[in-house]
Amino acid sequence: MWSEWLRSPSRVPSPSTRASNFSCSSFKDIQTLCQEDSESERRPKKSSIFHRVRIATSALRAWASPPSEPSIHGGKGSKPIVVYFTSLRVVRKTFEDCRTVRSILKSFRVPMDERDLSMDSGFLSELQGILGRKNVTLPRVFIGGRYVGGADEIRWLHETGELTKLIQGLVPVAPDAGFCDACGGHGFVLCDQCSGSHKVYSEKRNEFRSCTACNENGLIRCPSCSIAHRPIRS
Repeated sequence: MWSEWLRSPSRVPSPSTRASNFSCSSFKDIQTLCQEDSESERRPKKSSIFHRVRIATSALRAWASPPSEPSIHGGKGSKPIVVYFTSLRVVRKTFEDCRTVRSILKSFRVPMDERDLSMDSGFLSELQGILGRKNVTLPRVFIGGRYVGGADEIRWLHETGELTKLIQGLVPVAPDAGFCDACGGHGFVLCDQCSGSHKVYSEKRNEFRSCTACNENGLIRCPSCSIAHRPIRS
């Protein structure tokens, strides 16, 4: 009934034929390139051995040289290790560097003064004055009043065992020492003058004024576990 050419499969291509005709080598190449790019992005980048040696060498040279590097001097009873860091997760790399450095230093169980810039902006001005520059990165570590460096220096000094030599001789904390009951280990408590509002009422002026006893968050350093400090740049 029907002509032979109407029943010919060459006139109506099958779905498999259309799919094979659509796929081309150039499209496969694009897929391969995209896959390689995604795999390269997931692959962690490791710093070269020369970079790691340079960091460790510069840190050791700075420590062994005369005290011309930035340093801090605390008062009586000040803690031998001072760490400037942030607990905010805004910048992931900075947060992870701060967490890593604090974890490494806490493993030695020595008294450590942790100064969180996100809790008190005064620490930022303090660190800028010590280092003598406005643009600073975190974390920054001082041991025995001497400036050691940031995350890279602490990490490689720890891997090479040189950090243990720097911390040797420091008095460790008591074995049963735990979190401070007053602040829960945060180092700050609410201001007792403004109850954390950072505002006090002045009867003489008949107005509310900023509290001068606390920082912008209405917090003061914990009197139980924190030491009053006033660093001096040398």
